Amino acid sequence: MENVKIGLMGVGLNTYWGQFEGLLDRLIGYQNKIKNKMQSLGNVTVIDAGMVDDSEKADRVTSLMKSEDVEILFIFISTYALSSTIIPIANRLNIPVILLNMQPLPAIEYDKLNSMSDRGSMTGEWLANCQACSIPEFCSVFNRTSIRYEIVSGYLDDQETWTEISQWIKAAEVSQGMRKNRMGVLGNYYGGMVDVYSDLALQSTVFGTHIEILEMCELAALRQSATQAEIESKKEEFSRIFTIDETCTADEIERAAHTSVALDKLVTKHKLGSMAYYYSGLNGNEYENIITSIIAGNTILTGKNIPIAGEYEVKNAQAMKIMSLLGIGGCFSEFYALDYNDDIVMLGHDGPAHFIISEDRVKLVPLPVYHGKPGKGLSIQMSVRQGPVTLLSVVEEKGGLSFLIAEGESVPGPILNIGNLNSRYKFPISAKEFIERWSKAGPSHHCSIGVGHVADILKKYAFMLNIPVIVIS
Repeated sequence: MENVKIGLMGVGLNTYWGQFEGLLDRLIGYQNKIKNKMQSLGNVTVIDAGMVDDSEKADRVTSLMKSEDVEILFIFISTYALSSTIIPIANRLNIPVILLNMQPLPAIEYDKLNSMSDRGSMTGEWLANCQACSIPEFCSVFNRTSIRYEIVSGYLDDQETWTEISQWIKAAEVSQGMRKNRMGVLGNYYGGMVDVYSDLALQSTVFGTHIEILEMCELAALRQSATQAEIESKKEEFSRIFTIDETCTADEIERAAHTSVALDKLVTKHKLGSMAYYYSGLNGNEYENIITSIIAGNTILTGKNIPIAGEYEVKNAQAMKIMSLLGIGGCFSEFYALDYNDDIVMLGHDGPAHFIISEDRVKLVPLPVYHGKPGKGLSIQMSVRQGPVTLLSVVEEKGGLSFLIAEGESVPGPILNIGNLNSRYKFPISAKEFIERWSKAGPSHHCSIGVGHVADILKKYAFMLNIPVIVIS
């Protein structure tokens, strides 16, 4: 994964440096500690502008951050600083700002300060600990200029503080990944599934995602160009990734492998990071042959963090990509049923799934009919790994886009072995209340499921996009 660029600058008041010996070096030391810790938090490149202590330096730093194309800017308030220092940032940077209200220690060392021999030294010691002083002043300026900002408060060695900073950096990674993603759309909508219809222009402008319109005839041509050696290699990959049911015929495995080779070529040619697809085709048509043999190949791509959403569900392809960028999977799902006896919700879907979050090895199984879709062929059978999960839906409504999020648990119990993704989920509220509250939020009937609880990161990413969030809890 490409490193995400984040900006860091310290702010202070240059009047202090001549008044209080050693204060500037001490504050820069704090900032260096923050920078080094940030660098250790993942695929991160910190663009550190050093100490900014007047408006002219702030203007130069703003130009630096724009030229480096940073996703987010952290401002370390090292001591009191004038609000005029941040005016150039407010005027010229269109990125979220995180104010770091981070003290060196949980509290001032009162006895140490009060035992100093002169009040000048005492004041210098206080100034090295007064990070909170400028927070109201900076917020006042940002409120007037409509800058998106948040505050992280704590101290340098506070684990809770660093967890929050880490979440902001992870959100920035997702932001960069989505902004640089190329999503293919192949085929057309499932006719009449109106909730799935999406505004491609809105998706592009909010997420920054490039949407590439693909043609079935191109996929057909790539399939025709596949060599037998490529097909045999793909069948070997099937054997490594799937547990192939003994009832899968050699012809169906060959057909699915053939299509999978073509899908890989399509993704490579267009540099795709995700895709949404659906096609029907006439009985016996070449395109029907492709679309009914596509699930295995799309599952492999999804497991390689190139998520593929069926039924031309662009919104859910976006949700799946967000989860893949977080490294937590992202399975295409819909509500299957409620179990009132066990108070759980069953979710699943036919088509591709994210095999790296499967409870067991994914099974490749034959289906005599694709329900609601043409033809027959191979499908997958899997359950999401038991433990904490997060559900995400990208909601498109008259006011624009929003996130719908829920955290729950994938739990053991009976499932439907019908050749689909299928799992049982328990939430902090009852299954009845959950389905009603989730549905009233206005999503399509699809969602993405990933392992782990990541609502806090998703809320931070939504903040970066400046879109609303609803959390069902």
